[in-house]
Amino acid sequence: MPDPIRLIVVEDDPQMRQRLDAAFVRSGGVEVLAWAATAAQGIAALDAAEPDVLLVDLGLPDASGIHVIQHAHARYRQCDIMVVTVFGDQRNVLESIESGATGYLLKDDTQTDFVARIRELRDGGSPITPIIARQLLQRLQPSTGAAEDGETASVLSPRESEVLNLLSRGFAYQEIARLLDVSPHTVGTYVKRLYEKLQVRSRGEAVFEAQRMGLLPR
Repeated sequence: MPDPIRLIVVEDDPQMRQRLDAAFVRSGGVEVLAWAATAAQGIAALDAAEPDVLLVDLGLPDASGIHVIQHAHARYRQCDIMVVTVFGDQRNVLESIESGATGYLLKDDTQTDFVARIRELRDGGSPITPIIARQLLQRLQPSTGAAEDGETASVLSPRESEVLNLLSRGFAYQEIARLLDVSPHTVGTYVKRLYEKLQVRSRGEAVFEAQRMGLLPR
């Protein structure tokens, strides 16, 4: 039996931690050296043990996960770094890669087999959610479709634009409902309309398309 892949996981969302833990138990072949819920805890865990792979969220309560990526990359050059996040905007993607990440997955891709992606990373690959790969490719291509994008932007209502902005900042439905003084069900309705108008199926895709069309600040 090959040695298990040793992980440090930096993730503050309890549901995502459970999802990852279930995947690790189900597939086997990985060993979690430490679970961290903040950037500070993640950096401390890296100082205490050298992992094969760092899994890190970007939206941590005390600081961006970018700081953890930079620390891991500076301290352990052989450590592979995978971002697992809701943020699919160009700024976060590029900054993560420039800081040392070699994989970038979106949380809301329910089809993702995280252990398979971790193994792919250790084998020298760079697993990236397709919409993120598309973003990186489009960045190298001339911009097209401005008129069509403008037509899409014009049909977003002010409230839909508010919801889109909050989604891009990583807020959960319940938090958006509280901020806008509406029910979570109403937020879900706005999100469904956004997805239909932007022709996307997930939060990450919505943020990417909104960034591309100039609906959100870069």
